[in-house]
Amino acid sequence: MPKLPVRLTFPQHLIKEPVIFRMAKECKVIPNIRRAKVTETVGEVVLELEGEKNNLEKAKKYLVELGVEVERVEGDVVT
Repeated sequence: MPKLPVRLTFPQHLIKEPVIFRMAKECKVIPNIRRAKVTETVGEVVLELEGEKNNLEKAKKYLVELGVEVERVEGDVVT
């Protein structure tokens, strides 16, 4: 299955919400969290999304519509 490595930046109002869980459930993708940094004002998560190509696009659109900044990560996502 295709994988999409991304960096997600969450605005303050979404930090305590289960956004990744809801996205995974609704869009039928598997998130693999590789790194995360969360403070009281901002959250940053680097993860790989795995799933069918159309579901990966659906997941990206879902996040953007919520106000999450989605940036594709090139290379190894563990760094």
